[in-house]
Amino acid sequence: MSTPPAERKPLPFVANFAAGAIAGISEILTFYPLDVVKTRMQLETGKTSQGVLGSFKTIIKEEGFGRLYRGLLPPLLMEAPKRATKFAANDFWGKRFLALTGEKKMTQQLAIATGCAAGATESFVVVPFELVKIKLQDKSSTFAGPMDVVRQVVKKEGLLGLYAGMEATMWRHFWWNGGYFGCIFQVRSLLPKAEVVKSRIQGASKVPGVVPKYNWTYPALVTIFREEGPAALYKGFVPKVLRLAPGGGVLLLVVEFTLNIFRQALGPPYI
Repeated sequence: MSTPPAERKPLPFVANFAAGAIAGISEILTFYPLDVVKTRMQLETGKTSQGVLGSFKTIIKEEGFGRLYRGLLPPLLMEAPKRATKFAANDFWGKRFLALTGEKKMTQQLAIATGCAAGATESFVVVPFELVKIKLQDKSSTFAGPMDVVRQVVKKEGLLGLYAGMEATMWRHFWWNGGYFGCIFQVRSLLPKAEVVKSRIQGASKVPGVVPKYNWTYPALVTIFREEGPAALYKGFVPKVLRLAPGGGVLLLVVEFTLNIFRQALGPPYI
């Protein structure tokens, strides 16, 4: 017998977190090849020679189908801590901003500010995983695997080398989470630019004594705009959108399906 909706108890945090993690991993496994294509397009300097389908065909023909899943482990390992950090940070900053402003409940402006702060916090968890993933996705990559990337980066650049692209990643998550938690439609247009810069910074090989061409976000935006034109700032936009749209559907379906399983397993008063 089910509990009346008004008396139904919300599922515990662990259940919601597990459902989110399962949904995130399902989405990654389904759409990861699009992420590889996106990164390849963003790392390509000059005019893009081929589109999404052309990139797929080239990768499969020259490197084999398995290459579309190279670098899969880091995002899988990142998914659970990323989601935990995102929502825990949003809750933490939400309470702080409410206390600072004296507001009784969340407003749209506070939701945007809270999301931005949560995104900046989340970036500290995300960067090392993203860096390893992009190093493995690069066509010229010779790394044996994720741990080989970590060993070589730490050996050459120290532990801080794992945080190359931190600034660009922070801006990407800052804007995205501000939109996600507050006004996603207004902010989403800022995303593609930071995404391209992040890939360039994290995909570059460091040469001792040489200042990297792509180092800080906004100067890098200017460099790409000047050398390659405004269209270059949107490289990889099509595969990104192709992943976001159906990916969001997969996330929602898997979350709801998993939460229903938890409700059935726990029984009243959760059902």
